[in-house]
Amino acid sequence: MTRQRARVALARPPIAFVVLGALGVVFFLLPLIGLLARTPWNDLIGLLASDVVVDALVLSAVASVAAVIISTIVGVPLAWMLARVDFRGRSFVRGLVLLPLVLPPVVGGAALLFALGRRGVVGGPLYDATGLVLPFSIWGVVVAVTFVSMPFLVLTVEGALRNLDSRFEGAAASLGAGRWTVFRRVTLPMIGPSLAAGMILTWARAVGEFGATVTFAGNLQGETQTLPLAVFVALESNRDTAIALSLFMVAISLTILVLLRDRWLRSS
Repeated sequence: MTRQRARVALARPPIAFVVLGALGVVFFLLPLIGLLARTPWNDLIGLLASDVVVDALVLSAVASVAAVIISTIVGVPLAWMLARVDFRGRSFVRGLVLLPLVLPPVVGGAALLFALGRRGVVGGPLYDATGLVLPFSIWGVVVAVTFVSMPFLVLTVEGALRNLDSRFEGAAASLGAGRWTVFRRVTLPMIGPSLAAGMILTWARAVGEFGATVTFAGNLQGETQTLPLAVFVALESNRDTAIALSLFMVAISLTILVLLRDRWLRSS
C-alpha cells in the first residue's frame, strides 16, 4: 500500500465511530429541539420585554461585564505567574484556581458565604469596619460570578503564554526594552486572540452562573435575580417566559461557541 493510500485509509473514520458520534450529536441536539418545539413564537418578543426579564438582563449584563474586568485585571498576572515562574506550590495554586471548574457551584456559593458573609471570616470584620454587606446585593452577584468564571480566563491565557515563542520577547529585551514594555508591546499582542477568547468565555460563564449566585447573593428580583435565576422562578409561575429566556440564553451561548470555534482548545 502506498503512503497516499495509507493516509486516505487512516482518514476514513470507522463505521462504529460514525454511528456512536452521531448518537452523541443527537444526545446534545434533542434538548434544543425540545426547546424550539415548545417556544411560543407569537409571544416571544413580548415575553422577553417583560419587567422581570429586563431587570434580570440588565443585572446579568452588569455583573458579567464586571466579572470580565476583574478577571482580566487579576487573572492575566496570575496566568503569567503560573506559566512563567517556577515557584514552590505552583501545582497547588493552579489546582486552587481551577477548583471552581469542578466544584459544585452551590458549594462554591456556600464557601463564599462562610468567608464573605456578614458573619464570615472576612465578611464579619469588613462589615464591622465599613458596614458593607456582600450577600444579597449586586456586589454579591459580581463576587459569585467572578469566582466561577475567572478560571476560564486564567486557563486560556496560561496556555497561550506556555505556547508563546519567547525568542520575540528575548529579542525585545536585548534591544533595551524593559519588562513592562516587553509585556505590553510584545507579549500582550501575541496572546491577544487567546486573551479575547478567555474574556468571552469568562463572560459567557458569568452570564450562565446559577448555583453560587443563588446561594451567596439570593434571588431578589431587580437586585440579585440574574437570567438563570429568572428562568428557575419562571418555570414554576410562567413556563412560556422560562422557555423564551432559555432560548435566548442558548442562542447567545451557541453563537459565542461557534464564533470562537477551536480558539480556546488551541490556546489551552
